[in-house]
Amino acid sequence: MKKLLPALLLPLGLLAVCPPAGAQKPQPAAPVSAATRTLSGRVTDSKGQGLPGVTVLLKGTRTGVSTDASGYYVLAGLPAQGARLVFSFVGFTTQEVGVPAGSAPLNVVLRANHKSPSEVVVAHSAGRPSRQMRPRKPVGPEMVRGDVNAPDISGLNGEGNKVMQEVVENKVYTYGSPTPAAYPVRAEAGAGDTYAKIQENAFHPVSKEPLSTFSLDVDNASYTNVRRFLNEGQLPPRDAVRVEEMLNYFHYALPAPAASSPDPVRISAELSDCPWAAGHQLARIGIQAKKVETASLPPANLVFLVDVSGSMMGDDRLPLIRSGLRLLVRQLRPQDHVALVAYAGAAGLVLPPTPGSQQNTILEAIDRLEAGGSTAGGAGLRLAYSTAQQYFKKEGNNRVILASDGDFNVGESSDAAMEQLIVNQRETGVFLTVLGVGRGNLRDSRMELLADKGNGNYAYLDNLDEARRTLVAQFGGTLFTVAKDVKLQVEFNPARVAGYRLIGYENRLLANEDFNNDRKDAGELGASHTVTALYEIVPVNSSNPLIDKLKYQPATYQPGQDVLAKSAGLTTELLTVKLRYKEPQGNTSRLLAQPLAGAALPLAQASADQQFAAAVAEFGMLLRQSEQRGTATYASADQLAQAGRGPDAEGYRAELVRLIQLAEGLAPASKDVGVR
Repeated sequence: MKKLLPALLLPLGLLAVCPPAGAQKPQPAAPVSAATRTLSGRVTDSKGQGLPGVTVLLKGTRTGVSTDASGYYVLAGLPAQGARLVFSFVGFTTQEVGVPAGSAPLNVVLRANHKSPSEVVVAHSAGRPSRQMRPRKPVGPEMVRGDVNAPDISGLNGEGNKVMQEVVENKVYTYGSPTPAAYPVRAEAGAGDTYAKIQENAFHPVSKEPLSTFSLDVDNASYTNVRRFLNEGQLPPRDAVRVEEMLNYFHYALPAPAASSPDPVRISAELSDCPWAAGHQLARIGIQAKKVETASLPPANLVFLVDVSGSMMGDDRLPLIRSGLRLLVRQLRPQDHVALVAYAGAAGLVLPPTPGSQQNTILEAIDRLEAGGSTAGGAGLRLAYSTAQQYFKKEGNNRVILASDGDFNVGESSDAAMEQLIVNQRETGVFLTVLGVGRGNLRDSRMELLADKGNGNYAYLDNLDEARRTLVAQFGGTLFTVAKDVKLQVEFNPARVAGYRLIGYENRLLANEDFNNDRKDAGELGASHTVTALYEIVPVNSSNPLIDKLKYQPATYQPGQDVLAKSAGLTTELLTVKLRYKEPQGNTSRLLAQPLAGAALPLAQASADQQFAAAVAEFGMLLRQSEQRGTATYASADQLAQAGRGPDAEGYRAELVRLIQLAEGLAPASKDVGVR
């Protein structure tokens, strides 16, 4: 039953905030007794993110509610004194809280249930609830936000029947049906979105293919999109899961370039057993970019290009973009400049380049953006790039920040023409960052491609906390490039490796000859960025070989025998990592190399980062239903993730544990998808 809870919680919560079709306009209920009271509040996780579908029950009764999509709740009919509430949610420790006297909201922070000791944080806010706690007024079968001062009240009445209550001008309105209504039909996960088809990497024999070459990728949009699906009670579509982007969402404790080093990046590597394939090994390659304090970053020339077309209506689209950009503006310095271009059917310059010292002017321009409006001027991308060129900073960071759901037409005659425009502009030194939002018409594949072509990165914002993380906490990494056209080439030693498989990066693979071709575009690294790549290794004489021994070959014959002879003195080395990069304004690449030697450690003795990265990869393969997942299970991924959490000051690794547990509850009960 516990495994069914994640799938049931969200539909239950959705039902709670939507009145039955054809419901009449609610009428005031009988006055609430003076012996009872109404309480409101919000339930969040340790990072302040609202938790949807949390059950809030009056202890010892069936009186309760479920939190809405943002974590808010309102519960009526509480005793005037002595009430105790029980907050429960799958993956989190159940908390019991005494209700204090007074009318202040009761806000609760739930802790993931693997944390110790369990605790609850209660905050009492005096005065009127914030605007974010406004309810939705019933309009037909759906609810839209209204100008009242309390959130929705939803839950069970004394007989267990579903009801809806709403507080308007201090009066309680109630409506519902005498029997539980059917759950609403949910659209297929990802319906209306577009994702690039992924053909998963296969194993390659070292005897025939000793080199593996690919472009670095620092995008992490896939992880936040996957998180959105799981938090909404659905497993993500297979092609929405890009394992390398899940890996690169997290920071790892990698050695940084020495202060005296002329190179802005440093290579490290680690080897352990592979958790999902007995006899195989897992090689983790890490790249750490140099860390630069915000005050020391070069001046920024930023142009916000914001989609204000009709598809951007909704709290998870333009309002979220506005809030995120407001957070970014607070990070600006006087030497930075910001311009704002908006587009719908046409495009217009909303704000000319303005110094960071004039933050109020910039914020006012952001607040004027409204979805569905029209503007005047040229096509969006052309106008944004033209504005960036007019105020180009030769020694600075010049960047267009495109914010959209991807369902846009910016004036070019075709996608190819739009891509060519971006490629031409990147050669001038103006790079592109893409911020994706929304669902149902999310053009994920298009936005990922545009960021790739524009020497930039792609992030998907599923909530305001992610906007803060992307645009504030990672200000330098998101917007300031320290190395461009970064490529990796790994050479495997046939004396130790029979075969290998790169996990992820399917859309970043390069031909081996591209590694030395400086005209070939590749990925970019921002200040403080880390990049992680995993290889599943089949050792020589593995108990789980790629192919059976050959019947007709001489017993002394080994594929790649001439190579073995040359590497006889290098048998301690498993592989060598080579990296090429260019300076942000440079055209000639530099070469770095780092070998990985020694025996593979048992995974339990490996570093916390190695265990955690293995957990992320295992989780991603399970979500993708990968043919290479071997013996992977959600239980194994959960155990590894908890073992590899480390300090986890911001709780992001703890959040992964929660998502693994949610996915396990949503997965079909079949060994084919790796459940317990």
